[in-house]
Amino acid sequence: QVSLVESGGGSVQAGGSLSLSCAASGSAFSIGLMAWHRQAPGKQRELVAYITSGGTTNLADSVKGRFTISRDNAKNTVYLQMNSLKPEDTGVYYCAAVVHRLGGTSDYWGQGTQVTVSS
Repeated sequence: QVSLVESGGGSVQAGGSLSLSCAASGSAFSIGLMAWHRQAPGKQRELVAYITSGGTTNLADSVKGRFTISRDNAKNTVYLQMNSLKPEDTGVYYCAAVVHRLGGTSDYWGQGTQVTVSS
């Protein structure tokens, strides 16, 4: 079994910064694409950013220029640096990963971490 554990959420005023991390743990696995999603109250979950195992990144238009996604393959960890935060960035942020194991490939999700941006 593989688990993803997020950390780094919290509350900040608009214009501030937060950094999220998500570490994968388990045995006998390798990780492909890793991503961050978020879900605001009353809204559907949306993709914020993803990064491939080779380091190619893509970010949602709403966060380009403000957020940066990165990963440390040796640590099986993905990061999300969030700068110039806006109230509309508020939500629960979820880490996701495509995990390759001997028996096949599966998607795994973290438990989510709350980010609250006040105006």
